[in-house]
Amino acid sequence: MTVNVSEVLRAAAETDPDGVALIETRGGQRRQLTWRELDDSADAIARALSGRGLVAGQRVAMVMANRIDLPIAYFGILRGGMVAVPMNPRSTTREVGRMLSDSGARVVLCDESGADQVREAVQTPAGVPGPGRQDEIDVVVDGIEPRDGETAFDAFLAGAPDAEPAAPRDAEALAVILYTSGTSGKPRGAMLSHRALIANIEQTAAIDPPPVSREDVCLGLLPMFHIYGLNAVLGQAVRQGASVLMVDGFDPAGLLDTIREEGVTNLPLAPPVIAAWAGRDDLREKLSGVRVVLSGASTLDPDLATSFYESSGHYVEQGYGLTETAPVIATTLGSGREPGTPPKAGSVGRPLPGIEVRCVEASGGDAAAGDPAELWIRGDNVFSGYWPDGVEGPREDGWYPTGDIGYVDGDGDVTLVDRLRELVIVSGFNVYPSEVEDVIGEVPGVAEVAVVGVPDEETGEAVTAFVVAESETDESTLSDAVSAHCAERLARFKQPTRVVVVSGLPHSATGKVAKGRLRALARSDQLGLGAS
Repeated sequence: MTVNVSEVLRAAAETDPDGVALIETRGGQRRQLTWRELDDSADAIARALSGRGLVAGQRVAMVMANRIDLPIAYFGILRGGMVAVPMNPRSTTREVGRMLSDSGARVVLCDESGADQVREAVQTPAGVPGPGRQDEIDVVVDGIEPRDGETAFDAFLAGAPDAEPAAPRDAEALAVILYTSGTSGKPRGAMLSHRALIANIEQTAAIDPPPVSREDVCLGLLPMFHIYGLNAVLGQAVRQGASVLMVDGFDPAGLLDTIREEGVTNLPLAPPVIAAWAGRDDLREKLSGVRVVLSGASTLDPDLATSFYESSGHYVEQGYGLTETAPVIATTLGSGREPGTPPKAGSVGRPLPGIEVRCVEASGGDAAAGDPAELWIRGDNVFSGYWPDGVEGPREDGWYPTGDIGYVDGDGDVTLVDRLRELVIVSGFNVYPSEVEDVIGEVPGVAEVAVVGVPDEETGEAVTAFVVAESETDESTLSDAVSAHCAERLARFKQPTRVVVVSGLPHSATGKVAKGRLRALARSDQLGLGAS
């Protein structure tokens, strides 16, 4: 029985040691690793971390873009019994510092895309609240020259001691902390055990036929600091022994050429990539060798799916998942339809084998078939709650209320309708409005602010901020000031794409901002409220 995610890698190395596991093209150079080399490198990471004094359960941050060294680090951390904490390398220094502090990471592995933020975050002066000084957090840098007190990634691997780390065999042990948004408050760490990650890998592999085969070359474009790229792409590819082409950054034309040159057959994508490619005259030719196209992370517009099919000849297989479910809950690949026929319009497919879905009304009872209600999920893939104490995890009976509204039709397929919580999903990344509101509230002249999500064809949703100006504030310059402050304090995907200065916000009878009215106004583009 597999109890540690890294055992999936060990199995691939034993089955096909000389097969190509990972491919990377960076700076005009091509690099690849076999399964044996990847497995040996993961061993070295585990030993190196143990040599730094880390023991099972301690946290190791990864602030890295998609490159071969990220899977090496990931599987090595897990093999040593430690906990991986992937972070967006394009997060701000403030965000990196908060996650390092909250997780209590002892070591951080970073590359050039996140090194500046990491370096600034760990240089907190003594006596100032923060993640800690550099003498308390070991920094390992990849692809750039180390500074004083830092270690180069290659030297870190080469200097690993011979002793094997003591990693307990416990499927319930914590494997990954992924910072996302719960039902309230600022983004928190979702705690994913080895059991949850392995379960979702196996649940996805149980689809007939499975979405990934050993003969596939999978596109590793989706960021692997996100659960979709980390477990649904990387984890599934390793489980099946498929190669992964690691890609950092999206160049629409250049990536299409690379897909054809490298023989990529399996394309896990997010809606913004599909939007960038749909309608291209050369799309059908460039994707002629592709076997399957999948979309997740956020809702795909039906018209966009149609446009992509007309341009490429490929139907887009859609899915539904959450960070908290490791991530896949349902997919159109499992709907049992005839080959060559389109997915059911509007549906995100059928739940994976081993996953139960209920539609639960506010009263606690099950909704009638086809009636929208909150989706509840139960399965071994469900997370253990939020770091550090496991709050707001699944109920005692195993059911997890997702906060999403949907229904299950007579065929057993799931359709999403809306979202109970105010979470905004931009290109698959979670944005919690209160975090953005707190940042905007720091801007001089802002009396009140409310942030909502609105549909966006390219990113699924976009952030819109409604701002009330203080009485003597110049409203014409306040919008620019808010945008500039958000650019400094928030990651790009969290920044409002539109800032609307209004004379007042609508409130409910209890004094809460009526965000439903704001969303309706934003969507209709009739902003009223004295918008300027």
